[in-house]
Amino acid sequence: MRGVDLRWQANKERLNMCTSGSASSCEECLMIHPKCAWCSKEVFGSSRSVTSRCDLRVNLLQNGCGGEIESPASSAWVLRSLPLSSKGSSTAGMDVIQMAPQEVAVDLRPGDQTTFRLQVRQVEDYPVDLYYLMDLSLSMKDDLENIRSLGTALAEEMRKLTSNFRLGFGSFVDKDISPFSYTAPRYQTNPCTGYKLFPNCVPSFGFRHLLPLTDRVDSFNEEVRKQRVSRNRDAPEGGFDAVLQAAVCKEKIGWRKDALHLLVLTTDDVPHIALDGKLGGLVQPHDGQCHLSDANEYTASDQMDYPSLALLGEKLAENNINLIFAVTKNHYMLYKNFTALIPGTTVEILHGDSKNIIQLIINAYSSIRSKVELSVWDQPEDLNLFFTATCQDGLSYPNQRKCEGLKIGDTASFDVSVEAWSCPSKHTEHTFTLRPVGFRDSLRVVVTYNCTCGCSTRLEPDSTRCSGNGTYVCGLCECNPSYLGTKCECQEGENQSIYQNLCREAEGKPLCSGRGECSCNQCSCFESEFGKIYGPFCECDNFSCARNKGILCSGHGECHCGECKCHAGYIGDNCNCSTDISTCRAKDGQICSDRGHCTCGQCQCTEPGAFGETCEKCPTCPDACSTKRECVECLLVHARKSDNQTCHHLCKDEVITWVDSIVSDEQEAVLCFYKTPKDCVMMFTYAELPSGKSNLTVLREPECGTSPNAMTILLAVIGSTLLIGIALLAIWKLLVTIHDRREFAKFQSERSRARYEMASNPLYRKPISTHTVDFTFNKFNKSYNGTVD
Repeated sequence: MRGVDLRWQANKERLNMCTSGSASSCEECLMIHPKCAWCSKEVFGSSRSVTSRCDLRVNLLQNGCGGEIESPASSAWVLRSLPLSSKGSSTAGMDVIQMAPQEVAVDLRPGDQTTFRLQVRQVEDYPVDLYYLMDLSLSMKDDLENIRSLGTALAEEMRKLTSNFRLGFGSFVDKDISPFSYTAPRYQTNPCTGYKLFPNCVPSFGFRHLLPLTDRVDSFNEEVRKQRVSRNRDAPEGGFDAVLQAAVCKEKIGWRKDALHLLVLTTDDVPHIALDGKLGGLVQPHDGQCHLSDANEYTASDQMDYPSLALLGEKLAENNINLIFAVTKNHYMLYKNFTALIPGTTVEILHGDSKNIIQLIINAYSSIRSKVELSVWDQPEDLNLFFTATCQDGLSYPNQRKCEGLKIGDTASFDVSVEAWSCPSKHTEHTFTLRPVGFRDSLRVVVTYNCTCGCSTRLEPDSTRCSGNGTYVCGLCECNPSYLGTKCECQEGENQSIYQNLCREAEGKPLCSGRGECSCNQCSCFESEFGKIYGPFCECDNFSCARNKGILCSGHGECHCGECKCHAGYIGDNCNCSTDISTCRAKDGQICSDRGHCTCGQCQCTEPGAFGETCEKCPTCPDACSTKRECVECLLVHARKSDNQTCHHLCKDEVITWVDSIVSDEQEAVLCFYKTPKDCVMMFTYAELPSGKSNLTVLREPECGTSPNAMTILLAVIGSTLLIGIALLAIWKLLVTIHDRREFAKFQSERSRARYEMASNPLYRKPISTHTVDFTFNKFNKSYNGTVD
């Protein structure tokens, strides 16, 4: 309410909303603003001017209205409040109370906030029901082997935290229809047929409830040993089908009323979600009901689509179930995003063989028990709720409804402010519920509306105060039909020219501002297609106000006599400026990342180089490592004494932890390091805490390396040079050898392709040759025909 008061004071001199609203009745006055009051005194104000009966209380008192002022205020009171329990286990059979009060009533005047406080405590030794839901697809074969004796070991660890622990078991694969599973006839009895690595497995199924919650851990071990893996076709699994059935089938699962409900989902792949079922022809959305047969098998697997995230969140919250995702590292971020959409869920990294499952469950249990977050159910549309959390450090955190870092037995307090926007019809009563996420306890809030004045119940029909022609109520006369005037002294049709001057706002101005008719010293304003014209002299209307983008008063206020009356949360001439700073809050909780100012719900960055919706981006700004380095350096100089005056100033918002080695396992932690003057490296990590402080994890001493040995460096250089030279020579020799061998091979090849031998050379001639010559000659007159050698 303080914000409304500040805006009211800022606008008070410029605009009195009470008088400018031109309220004609007490109820209309109450609707203008929570500071407005109504004077029900019969004789009020000056006879020469019209004094508004709707005004600030202080103005009404100054104008002589004492003791007859109607100004109801919002209020809240407790209807039922049982004390908080200190332990969860009780032999007296009484209910364990973790939230108080249990029922509150609020009576609201529009615009006037009222506040009540509630407390939530995580009691010690609270009973725990844990249902283990396992993916039995083929890829989880090794995990199944490792949890054969999980029940015994888990029960031993959980009994260190609670004396009342029960364990249940269920399994899932995927919908047994195509394309999610193998549906060919040869796969009906053994989906692993033809799969060489694992040739035998059981038929695929959607979800099987195998063991109700029980304190007999040997039954859990026995049931796990019976299980065999199956095989589906695609990578995603049908885990969300199984989660929904485990949440809504309360009787079959065996969830207890007074117990912490934990549902552990173990898988090594992504889940199918809503609309995936259309691939298999399933167009009917999930109805959120239990569909387990007498044999505890999910019967609607081939009839309805996979559930949506919204439906899962709704059903888990209805049944106070905390869902724990135990998934492999490569799918961690996907399931981490799911936790932001499904309240009350946590995610932990599961090793590939599930050997860390017990520690995983213990960590998730501790995380769940260390925080309290309020959820709102069935909030009426005309109500605004504002939360302020007071956590274990005793500090108040506005606009926050969650406390973290709690220990078992700690009590968190929340101040809840309720504000109504409007008045519903008479005798209307609304209810809504506040419930911590994952708790059975709840607070029921009954809402009534204080929109009537006490004087409205004291009616005087045909009162003499109204000349016998009207009803006297709350200091005014409501005239019967055909009668006019403040005392109903005039009748329509009479000559009223002598009263016309009373219809002028000032001398020389037109009658009724030119927007009405004067009748019996009163203005009857004309009707307008643009809106309502009103006022004693028809000087006001509800449409001549500033607009933003064509919308009157930006849609965030009401137009009264030329001025915008802004709704709570908005200011400005046209109500276009939001006072909500939540949109300016960066991830680290700072307004505009401490680099600008929040103006009208948007960050105006003032730091040079800063930009982004919350000024979170700033390449030229000193980063968090640089700013926190000053604190670390100061602590090192002053021998790690954080109480030193200088260091105390630099480290006032830091929680310091000294360690021997830095291990950056936290998802939110940022690793920082810098070089010291002695050429050493100083390392530290930081993470933002919900309280607004930073957790600094700092090395006790900087890491310093030894100085290099000159002789070692010289020998290393010489040796490297020799090795490089030898390597180059070897490479040269190798290349020459390869070249020679190639040339010789070429020669041999050409030689083998010769077409003739030496003996058949056409150029060769024998040293002796014989030639035959045919001739005829006459010697001694004899003829010869022969050969000459």
